[in-house]
Amino acid sequence: MKEITQELLNKLRSPAFPGSYFLSFEGIEGAGKSTQIIKLKTYLESKNYRVLVLREPGGTPFGERLRQAILETKTEITPLAEAYLFASSRAQLLNEVILKELAVPNTVIICDRYIDSSFVYQGFSRGLGIAEVLNIHSVFPLNIVPHLTFYLRINVDTSEKRQKMRNAPKDYFESKGVEFYKKLVVGYDMMAELFPQRILKMDAEVTTEQMTMQICGAIDQLIGQKKTLQFEEEL
Repeated sequence: MKEITQELLNKLRSPAFPGSYFLSFEGIEGAGKSTQIIKLKTYLESKNYRVLVLREPGGTPFGERLRQAILETKTEITPLAEAYLFASSRAQLLNEVILKELAVPNTVIICDRYIDSSFVYQGFSRGLGIAEVLNIHSVFPLNIVPHLTFYLRINVDTSEKRQKMRNAPKDYFESKGVEFYKKLVVGYDMMAELFPQRILKMDAEVTTEQMTMQICGAIDQLIGQKKTLQFEEEL
């Protein structure tokens, strides 16, 4: 298995569009990503930001077809094939939507899952290796990462309870069982340690309102920091 080198890590970079922000949400099923994304969108729009919500895989006609093919398949896909399928959808999403929209000032893009899902699902839990996924994402535009990633952390028992309450059919990954979910939690914890400046690890076992307050507070801090940096660069 390849080693995670600083050279590979240094190839990742956030978009450099003044006044625009790229955010992502991560976590296992039932973490509350969808709910918090909606609340954050409302909050940012109240501050007069133009907000686009995307999902991975998906976000483009090509990506949505790939999403359906992957999540509905009953046939096992190899970890390497999974990684390249998700990277293909991501590359199209970046070129067709993300980079173009971020070029419009005062835009915020919120993505439901992004590169960290590949690190965790294929790189760690499926055994492909984090370094292999980093290598796939070492070229532009796949080396683009969010300014901030919210990792909503819940335990596997909470995930199982929330999924049962939803009573929805399980997709390709959701059907892999409890042990796979335990690996996902370990993988996400590892990513929070590997990218501490970008990934904000949050206890999502709290109430929805508490979670929303913490997320909005983190966004206010990010915007304040970025505006300060831009001001200093202009001096």
